[in-house]
Amino acid sequence: MVNVKGKWALVTGASRGIGYLAAEFMAGQGCNLILHSRKAEHCQDILDKVTGLGVEAYVVQAELSNLDEVEKMLQYIDEKGTQVDIVLNNAGVQIAYRNEYLKTPMEDYDMSFRINTMAPMMICYHFLPKMAERGFGRILNTTSGITLDPQQAGYSASKAALDKVTIDLGSKFEGTDVMINLTDPGWCRTDLGGQHAPNAPESAIPGVCVGAFVDDKKSGRYLNAPYFYGLTLEEAVKKAETEMDSPYPKN
Repeated sequence: MVNVKGKWALVTGASRGIGYLAAEFMAGQGCNLILHSRKAEHCQDILDKVTGLGVEAYVVQAELSNLDEVEKMLQYIDEKGTQVDIVLNNAGVQIAYRNEYLKTPMEDYDMSFRINTMAPMMICYHFLPKMAERGFGRILNTTSGITLDPQQAGYSASKAALDKVTIDLGSKFEGTDVMINLTDPGWCRTDLGGQHAPNAPESAIPGVCVGAFVDDKKSGRYLNAPYFYGLTLEEAVKKAETEMDSPYPKN
């Protein structure tokens, strides 16, 4: 299992919900953190929480629908000289639930793809070359298990696209210590999932983080957080490594 103490992780959407819990969990393992939100002040609470656990941390801001802001955020991290070892691409948006789904406006797709697909892939493309050069990196892209729901077409299509590009990209890093995988927190009672969701946000821990700790050189996996609910981190890592294989053909 990877020891993340002293490493640096970028957590997008860290100011609330699953991102907040993931940041707190990583800090509990000794991982330093770059905490992202749309507005820096939104992260003050989680910044206080993680620094209180004894790790280094700072805040970055970017509206992920604005790709220029994403680029400025990445430049700022570079200028700080931070070696990013782990990326948890947690931030996402569900634009609307369209009961009249045959009237879905194309703006749903535009905004969903910018935030849920393009921004996380910009982040991946930025850090992967540096990870490959150093010979270590972990990226977890947050997806969704939503199916057969055209009422949320923009959201589900953008997550399906993220799945596709993550798996395809992962094939180029398979067998190396740079690993890119997918995670799905499940349907949780967050601002995105809504208050009628069946699962508490805490049920996504440690599952949404387990891909940062696996150490078997496999990419492209779907690490569904509910599979790990109630397990210790050590148990979760063992389950991921022994039961969840990469999707690529074996030689």
